[in-house]
Amino acid sequence: MGERYLRLFRHFVQGLATDWIGAVGIVLTTSAFVLFVFMELLRLVGAVTNAYVGLVSYMALPALFVVGLLLIPVGWARYRRRTGRPTRELLEQRFAPDLLKPHLTGSRLIGILGLLTLVNLLFLGVGGARMLHFMDTPVFCGTACHSVMNPEWSVYQASPHARVACVECHVGEGVDALVDAKLNGLWQIVSATFNLYERPIPTPVRNLRPARETCERCHWPEKFYGERMATSIRYSLDSLATPSYSTLSLKIGSGTGERRGEIHWHIASHNQVRFTSLEDEREVMVWVESSRDDGTWHRWTNRALEAGLVPGVEEPGDGDGTAGPEGGVRVMDCVDCHNRATHIYEDPEEAVDRRLASGEIDATLPFVKKVAFEALSARYADSAAATAGLERVVRLTYANRIPGGSTADAQSVEKLIGTLQALYRRNVHPQMKVWWNPYPDHLGHRGGTGCFRCHSPEMVDEEGVSIADDCTLCHSIIAWDSPSAHYFLDPASGEDPEREMHRWLRDEFLGR
Repeated sequence: MGERYLRLFRHFVQGLATDWIGAVGIVLTTSAFVLFVFMELLRLVGAVTNAYVGLVSYMALPALFVVGLLLIPVGWARYRRRTGRPTRELLEQRFAPDLLKPHLTGSRLIGILGLLTLVNLLFLGVGGARMLHFMDTPVFCGTACHSVMNPEWSVYQASPHARVACVECHVGEGVDALVDAKLNGLWQIVSATFNLYERPIPTPVRNLRPARETCERCHWPEKFYGERMATSIRYSLDSLATPSYSTLSLKIGSGTGERRGEIHWHIASHNQVRFTSLEDEREVMVWVESSRDDGTWHRWTNRALEAGLVPGVEEPGDGDGTAGPEGGVRVMDCVDCHNRATHIYEDPEEAVDRRLASGEIDATLPFVKKVAFEALSARYADSAAATAGLERVVRLTYANRIPGGSTADAQSVEKLIGTLQALYRRNVHPQMKVWWNPYPDHLGHRGGTGCFRCHSPEMVDEEGVSIADDCTLCHSIIAWDSPSAHYFLDPASGEDPEREMHRWLRDEFLGR
């Protein structure tokens, strides 16, 4: 019985393979199907976990399968045109009589073709579903276009949202979001194929779904409350890497709009803040306004921009959000402050400070902050050069360039080298022109960005009153580059040159 069916299958295949095109189609289709099943079995038993296998299984193999199916009828059409004979006569010539013999349900050839059609549809359906599922995974987003997305993939894996799939923020829910994402993906494929993409990838990402459809699926605005204490440690460049502490009590707030000093007041449903910025870059504000209880708006305009005092800007906008160099009107949401909530790049000094604080770098090594910071700050041609260069610099420095370096703990030096190499690989990607922290982070106000885009003396209303920029509006200062983490809560000594400020900051925190 088995030999009979094997013989029928062989005759069927030989009948389809009318020429080399048909033969290639049969080989591609059969091979793709067998390999797909084999790969899926390996994946199910856990024998294959490599991310790139998904690219082969769910994209390359189904594509080869479809190409093979298309080649088979092409080969048959060429064969018919070449012989000039009718289809029935060709069928009798190409297929065995057993396959063409009529039955109640039709010939065996029709049955085989029907069965294979069903198998093909099932395969394409399963393969398509698996492909869509795989395309929604972070590993696809990060590795499918490796050279382009590698910087974002590297920092994503060490981010607070490393277990949140990319599509949760970049696609959103619903059919419309899925269609938009796939159409955008087609352009990304074209850009990657023909090298049309920008380096580095520009920000902001303007086609993100609204934060209320993404961020607020997990972060519940009504449950923002109280305060959050945050302490950062900075280390000096001296031989002991002396630490200094800055501690802020952040006034998170409930986001209900009850207190203007609460940080999440800006996105409360009771309030609405909107703005327009130059070139829609969300960095230099043209104007910003907030809603009033009576439905009107209170607007503040950037007088420095109107006076032509903003560097690099030749013409001011007209301030109405409809013309001039500014972009369109945008309603403020989470990502206008938390714009680097996931893809977080570091500055070299901050990166070293964090690893010293966590213990990844041994703080007892002499001049360790200075050595690490200077080694990371050097410009290397590529990752391989950085790996070799960082090791060379650290070894030479501790061998003969700093006092006490030759007696430093060898294991700590080795760990320092490995940590610096990992830091460089995470943050610096020369192929994409991504050097140390190329993107502004608006969560804060360093360098005039972040909060100070709006909370600035230059943002004034019709009466000339500016938006408040008092330091304690959104946080209390518990320590600032101080010798202890809660320095301003201690009694101010008579020798403290800033004792009055010390007392004021302590009373501001304790008196609320």
